[in-house]
Amino acid sequence: MALKVKAKEQYQNIGKYAGKYRYVMMPELYTALAQDKVIKEAALRSGVSRGVMQACWDAAGEVIKAWATEGHSVALPGLGTMRFGLRAKSVEKVDEVKAGLISSRRIVFTPDVDLKEELAKTAVQITCYDRTGKEVKRVTSADDGTVEDNEQTPGSDTGSNTGGNTQGGDNTGGDNTGGGSTGGNDDHAPDGGTNSDE
Repeated sequence: MALKVKAKEQYQNIGKYAGKYRYVMMPELYTALAQDKVIKEAALRSGVSRGVMQACWDAAGEVIKAWATEGHSVALPGLGTMRFGLRAKSVEKVDEVKAGLISSRRIVFTPDVDLKEELAKTAVQITCYDRTGKEVKRVTSADDGTVEDNEQTPGSDTGSNTGGNTQGGDNTGGDNTGGGSTGGNDDHAPDGGTNSDE
């Protein structure tokens, strides 16, 4: 089993590499699995009927949603925990505290140790394409398998990032999940990919 990534040679319009072509990595597009398929597979693996699995799935979803919106961090079996949080600006004086400081609400997922270890052990296969779309190279990862901790990686917004507790200063939480980003957000890269300094 391996994660598939493509490195595509793209022209950079902005940033310190503006005017140059750089290979930008991004995940290959995966097909979204329908809920029915997931339930069917879970029923097969557990030995219970599909109807029972559907009922359990629906009930678990309702419980997770209800408890998370009450401010709890809720366990997702075998995956980690989920909670709601928010992004907001910090202010110096209590008189300045108001709802308008909140810029967005967030869903925060914290993976458990086993899931992070599984991801760390998973190989990454990179297929390189030049600017014409021609495949020019294939690489299998030799990285150390470090898994980013979303609770401690700086994000891209300013203000405070909270998930129940209010924190001042800059955001933490690294929400670099849009458009297939593969990691940090240094420079701007087309197609949702990222440029990494060398």
